[in-house]
Amino acid sequence: MSDLVVVPRSDSRLGIRRRLLALAAVGYARRLARRKPDVLERRLRRISRAARPARAEEAIAAHRAVVSVSTRCSGRWCLDRSIAIALLLRMSGAWPEWHTGVCLLPFRAHAWVTVDGEPIGEPEGLRDNFKPLMTVVAGGKNRGL
Repeated sequence: MSDLVVVPRSDSRLGIRRRLLALAAVGYARRLARRKPDVLERRLRRISRAARPARAEEAIAAHRAVVSVSTRCSGRWCLDRSIAIALLLRMSGAWPEWHTGVCLLPFRAHAWVTVDGEPIGEPEGLRDNFKPLMTVVAGGKNRGL
């Protein structure tokens, strides 16, 4: 968990179907986030199999949907938020690059999603400050240390 806080946009209006899908993604993400890191990584790799890489606009929409339905995900719970975004994208057949990583000075852990190397819904400087330790990409592949 990091100290980075995401503020939901006030203009995010979701249809009932999108809201229900986002709520389901958030609920399952919360369960997955409680797993040990190796179990979490295996499950995410399995879920991401046969998915196509997500497009930036899809990921931005998924981010907005997740933070608009969950106070927890719009706050400090980056692991829940990143998993929920990935799961919501997977419901449409896509998968982002999902990452967890650390910043050493001061020590912080964080989880986030990227598309084409660009962090989605994250503050500037994320790539400069955090070193990815675990990455799951479309197709069930992973990139770790």
